[in-house]
Amino acid sequence: MLSLAHVHVYHGPIHALRGVDLSVEMGEIVTLIGANGAGKSTLLMSICGAPRAGRGRVLWDGEDITDLPSFEIIRRGIAQVPEGRRIFSRMSVLENLLVGATPLEDGQREEDLQRVFALFPTLKDRQHQRGGTLSGGEQQMLAIGRALMGRPRLLLLDEPSLGLAPRLVQRIFEIIEAINREQNVTVFLVEQNAYHALRLAHRGYVMANGRIVLAGESKALLANREVRAAYLEGGV
Repeated sequence: MLSLAHVHVYHGPIHALRGVDLSVEMGEIVTLIGANGAGKSTLLMSICGAPRAGRGRVLWDGEDITDLPSFEIIRRGIAQVPEGRRIFSRMSVLENLLVGATPLEDGQREEDLQRVFALFPTLKDRQHQRGGTLSGGEQQMLAIGRALMGRPRLLLLDEPSLGLAPRLVQRIFEIIEAINREQNVTVFLVEQNAYHALRLAHRGYVMANGRIVLAGESKALLANREVRAAYLEGGV
């Protein structure tokens, strides 16, 4: 479905990604874990072309999308929930959701809204409230709901648990699992909470200094001594 082949990304003189190879298959939840500054967010953003890969290829359903404009990549069924949510704080919940909608007939847009409201009942109750007045967890739900309005086949999530209370973290991961299982949306998840991410995902990659240094089934990574020492101590 999605594959990165020897991808290099540069931020000016900084070599941020160094020959990354990875894949995400249809129906999977795949997670990418690593320390701050490892290049995780850069990798996720490079899939949508911002920043663009300086070398290597990004393939989507066998098509090379490396040099496509971001809006063309999104039209092909990829949606991203960025780190920090980046909702429109002065716009209502409903307006935020409609920003993410694809150009559909009114009936289809209403169908998508009801699907999001079924997943996030709080958003339905607060649909006329300004996005900036929501709690952190509610804003994260809004950001995910906005992405789902575009009917994506692949959902890219960047640090969805960041800054949330533990009980909300658990709820967010339950929602991600439901999106994958019930809405048949493939998920690629970047997450610092390695324990929760690996428990949720089918497979995982570990990144350090712009490189993939380890990959495998999530259960194997959870049991890996080096992964446990570096990312899981205190998180279990």
